[in-house]
Amino acid sequence: MKTVEIYTTSICGFCHRAKSLLSSKGISFAEVDVMADPSRRIEMTQRANGGRSVPQIFIGGKHIGGSDELSALERLGKLDTLLKG
Repeated sequence: MKTVEIYTTSICGFCHRAKSLLSSKGISFAEVDVMADPSRRIEMTQRANGGRSVPQIFIGGKHIGGSDELSALERLGKLDTLLKG
């Protein structure tokens, strides 16, 4: 299974939604709270090609976008395939 990284803040509803989807599927993820560690926001923005909103989600090091994009992958039945590689 590919690694999943998600940049979040503690007050972001979209972040909670994305984490809930991943957790409901039994997918473990590494979370980086950019509010708790503001220096990581620069890292997130660079990795996300300028994306500054949260969440920013990466699967296997590949940027997939935010909560809406994650949900769309699940709806289309593509998330499991992406995770397995």
